[in-house]
Amino acid sequence: MIKKIFGPPGTGKTTTLLDLVDEYIKKGTDLNRIGYFAFTKKAANEAKNRMLDRNPQLEKKDLRYFQTLHSFAFHTLGMSEEKVMQPVHYEQLGKELNLRVTDTGDESGYLNFNSEYFKLINKARVKNISPEEEFNTNEWSDDVDYETLGHIYLNYNHFKGDTLYDFNDMIKNFVEEKHKCKEFDVIFIDEAQDLSPIQWEMFDVLKEKSEDVYLAGDDDQAIFAWAGADVSRFLNEPAIEQVLPKSNRVPKNIQEISEVIVSRINTRKEKRYEPKDGSPGKVEPIYNIEHLDLSKDQWLILTRTTYRSDEISKQLKKNNLYYNCRFGKSYDSRLYKAVLNFNALCGGSTLSLADVREIHEYLPDSPFFKFKEDKQYYTMDDFGYGSDAIWYNLFTRADQDECFYIRTMLANGEKLSQLPRIEVSTIHAAKGGECENVILVLDNAKKIRDSIENSIEKSDEEHRVWYVGATRAKENLYILKPKKERYGYPL
Repeated sequence: MIKKIFGPPGTGKTTTLLDLVDEYIKKGTDLNRIGYFAFTKKAANEAKNRMLDRNPQLEKKDLRYFQTLHSFAFHTLGMSEEKVMQPVHYEQLGKELNLRVTDTGDESGYLNFNSEYFKLINKARVKNISPEEEFNTNEWSDDVDYETLGHIYLNYNHFKGDTLYDFNDMIKNFVEEKHKCKEFDVIFIDEAQDLSPIQWEMFDVLKEKSEDVYLAGDDDQAIFAWAGADVSRFLNEPAIEQVLPKSNRVPKNIQEISEVIVSRINTRKEKRYEPKDGSPGKVEPIYNIEHLDLSKDQWLILTRTTYRSDEISKQLKKNNLYYNCRFGKSYDSRLYKAVLNFNALCGGSTLSLADVREIHEYLPDSPFFKFKEDKQYYTMDDFGYGSDAIWYNLFTRADQDECFYIRTMLANGEKLSQLPRIEVSTIHAAKGGECENVILVLDNAKKIRDSIENSIEKSDEEHRVWYVGATRAKENLYILKPKKERYGYPL
């Protein structure tokens, strides 16, 4: 039996799968014959922990097959960590080839894991096509040279030889050695819409080895085609179908505008679900985030591109707001630790030499203070300052704008030791997340707009991205209008 569970936003796909796992356990199914496969390690661990909370009698070792597909392939093939390609190996290859490229994100300039070349090669392999075919899709930067790509790919395979494997090799080898795959009574695949062609090949092996199969996903939230995901296989897989009927996240007004977006998708499974009970929610257009009071409550600010995300982050910092972004918390963590340590000294605490060195990094040269090799603990007396000393008056070596930023946030009562109330993220990075208040930034990149004009597939994926963004909102959705209408998403 194969069953396909469609889960619109907030309808509880994972919860439904875990309920089914519980049913199999109650029926007496051996835990070693239950396979639960998630798209990411984080999702697999979350599912495992939720099962342990539900079943206190279980231990982690009882849920050994709650894994990612890559992890299952790794253990099935009896591989070891030292055989897996790591970033250091890519750097080594780059130096051996003496290749300097412009897209590494590394000051050295040598070819490394972050290069577009390896991203292209990886995408080609997850799609089961040649790098040449992927290059000819014209999706890649002009900086990617065809002859250089061929040279890298040839040497990449030579470099790996028979001793090193990347993640795609794991899946490929698993499929080739499918006789090693254990048999299951039932398997569960979460976020199945995000599987790539080679992962679907692995699924076919697992399907042959299992009596019951459950696939859970939502084609309307399939936003990883750029990484090789094949949503068409999910849509076309023959199975008994179920649509989860009610969202516990999306209120009525936000559901209505999200339906406007999703109706633009050409290839999809038609589905309806009920919005959550209670407040209908609010949808409001805005023209500047400064028109909103961000000094309280939880906020999620979503952008289409990292560039726009970085712009928003700078604007928040200018307004002395505490936030989290792709680089982490918005303040200089070393400086903040020095502030905490200095205030502790003022309060009469004794600090270690290591903590004191961090403070001294920001202080002017002082005739009163000398590090002593045999002295491991220090008090304020060692600095020559009184207990009423103020850090921001003394940290003259620190960036003064950063000092002002931290000082202002502390004065505003922000708890900098905790996660910020404001999260800035791309829509892709926020998939699976939710928040009471969401700001959806409609600015798009010209390159993205140009790429979807003549492609139904790319157009569909773009609508799916914005659908995912809109449906993160649990109560209020603020739609930030684009700077230039022609490069904005029409909503």
